[in-house]
Order: sequence, then C-alpha cells, then structure tokens
Amino acid sequence: MLSRIAESLFWIGRYIERSDGTARILDVHLQLLLEDPWIEEDLACRSLLSVMGSDASEDTTLTRQDVLSILAVDRSEPASIAYSLGAARENARRAREIVSTELWECLNTTRARMPRKVSSDKVHEFFGWVRERSALAVGIIESATSRDEAWQFFTLGRSLERADMTARLLATRSLTEASGPSWTTILRSCGAYEAYLRTYRGVPSAQNAAEFLLLDRLFPRSILFSVTRAEACMRDLEPRSERVGVSDTAQRLLGQIRSELEYRPIDSILEELPRHMDNVQAATSAASEAIRQRYFPTNSAPSWVGETS
Repeated sequence: MLSRIAESLFWIGRYIERSDGTARILDVHLQLLLEDPWIEEDLACRSLLSVMGSDASEDTTLTRQDVLSILAVDRSEPASIAYSLGAARENARRAREIVSTELWECLNTTRARMPRKVSSDKVHEFFGWVRERSALAVGIIESATSRDEAWQFFTLGRSLERADMTARLLATRSLTEASGPSWTTILRSCGAYEAYLRTYRGVPSAQNAAEFLLLDRLFPRSILFSVTRAEACMRDLEPRSERVGVSDTAQRLLGQIRSELEYRPIDSILEELPRHMDNVQAATSAASEAIRQRYFPTNSAPSWVGETS
C-alpha cells in the first residue's frame, strides 16, 4: 500500500474518533457548568480547554458559549469537532481510490451539514448528532471493509485516538475538584454505564469505575482495550521477525504504557490519576509520531541511482 494512502486511512480513523470523543467530553462538562452554579465558570472553561489541547487569551473571561464556539464549531481550531470532521473528509478525498463510496458519502454529508453555530438549547442534540455520524462512519468500515492493511491502518489510528480521548475524559475528573463530574456521569458519557452495571452489579464507586475505564479487557472504550488493539494492528501490519525483544518504537511505547497500567494497583493509579493520564497521552502521541516516521516518511527526498558498469 502507498504510504500516502496508509497515512490518510490512519488519520481518518483518528479524526472520526476525535470528533466523537470531543463531543462526549463537551457534552458532560458543558451540562455540568449549566447545572452547577457553584463552579467558577472561567477557571473550569480554561481547564477544559487545556485538557483538550487548546489555549485561550488571558485577557477575557471565558464562558460556556466560548468553549462551545472554540471546541465545537471553529473550523480553524485543530482541537474542534468541525476541524476533525473536515480533516476526516479531506483525508478520505486523498485516499478516494481505497475509500468506499458509502464511507465517502457519509463523511462528505457530515462535513456539509456541520453547523457554523449551535444555539444554547440545541447543544445536547448537536453532540448526539456528532456521535451518531461518527458511529455511522465506523459502522460502514467495520461491516464492509476487508480485514486487510486498509482496515489495520484505520483501526490503528482509531485505537490510539480512543485511548487518548478516554485518558482526557478521565483527566477532567479532577478539573474542578469536588464539583467535577461524578463517575456515573463519566461512565454514561462513554456509553459504559450499562456495561459497567452488568460487570460490577452495583452503584459506581471511584475505584470500580476507574478500573473499568482503565483496565477492562473486554470493554472497547477502556484504555487497556484500545492500547492492546493498537498493538495487535501493528503486529499484523508487520509480523515480528526478531528473536529478541521488540525493535519497533511504537510497539515498545505502547507495551510500556500498557504494562505500567496493567500491573499497577488501581488505588495507586487513582492517587495520581492526572499524572497517569498525562503519561497515556504522551505515549499515544509518541507512538503516533513513531508510526509516522516508520510508515509515512515525508522528508525522504528521491535520489537518482545511475547504472553501474
């Protein structure tokens, strides 16, 4: 497969998952700001923007509407939903010879229908629409794509982004201290609440909920599940031939963060949850860069090799 095509498929997966994860995080926290009058809105908004990788001017007071504008509909903000949907569509255009007509039409329609402004009474409905469109795109790929390199690159990008977005969501748990979202709210935002109840058969506790979203091997939005799937995709893309260790940088980074979470007591993780989530985000970012250098080299200039006599 051409590196250009592989890169586009990788980023389609990442951008679709990013739009879905951003919608879930914003839905939780903007609703929390609306319902809790004791939260210092400016501080909470700045903290949320920081977690999502966006900055705001120190000269103005931020409101819930400002966060919605920046992270939802601003087409020039790389952390926004509108930017992610546009970028997913653009990458699909670049890989049009591989991308199915059904997926292309889905991404094209989603981008075209993306609003430039969301009224305050339509916020929850808008985030639901983003989740539905993301699920539709993923469903098309899962149900109608051969499990070849195209699917592997798409799933690799999606898995890395999902681990990153779940880590960001968990990091927001301590944004506003006692006024932060409850574990029940976080589980619901991940679509994990009913799966959690079937697993633990009880009211969510901090330890059990964190353990479920961090370490559950069967729930697809847990960090461990996502990292493990990313590792599996990389093994399938290039079966290991070494007799000793792992030479691939991305696999090594993912294996290290997986082991750090998998073999550390959950109480220890909860004590320093923001730090551990920062480590997950750093690992997924470094792994993504290693994958880019390995499979999508952009700086390698073509060289002429003359005939030898």
